[in-house]
This record gives sequence, structure tokens and C-alpha cells, in this order.
Amino acid sequence: MQGRVTILYFASLREQLGRECEDVSLTDGQVPVQTLVSDLRSRDKALDGVFAAMPRIRVAINQELASFQDTVKAGDEVAFFPPMTGG
Repeated sequence: MQGRVTILYFASLREQLGRECEDVSLTDGQVPVQTLVSDLRSRDKALDGVFAAMPRIRVAINQELASFQDTVKAGDEVAFFPPMTGG
């Protein structure tokens, strides 16, 4: 099963890429975020540079904090953002 995933970029990631979102196709019905990131990095040099800092990047799937080992499926929204400090 193939489908599309909406990807959102926030804060400094959005600024580095010059875009806030994009839709991408999944080649499999369900893939780990790590696989999705690898696919993104292989097709876009700007994304490769952004994700080079991956240990510091956070991810959310459908507005819930997730890990790079969690899976995404068609119709999901995946958001990437830098770590935030708060107080």
C-alpha cells in the first residue's frame, strides 16, 4: 500500500530549509521515522544537512511526541523541530 505523509518543519529547521511543509510518498505502507528520514536525506541536500544534527532533532507523529523508531503510515502528519528549552 502506498500513500502520502505530510511533513512539517518548525523553527530553525523551517528557516534552514526555506519551507514549512511538504507531502511525500511512502513506498511501503508503514515505515519507521528513521527510514523516512533516510529517504528524505537521500533526495535533498538541504534535508541531508538539516538531519545531520539528528540526535538533537525532535519528532512528533500526529501531534504526539515520538521517536525515530516509531512508525508512520499513509495519512500521518510528521513534524520535526529542534529541541526547546522552557521555564
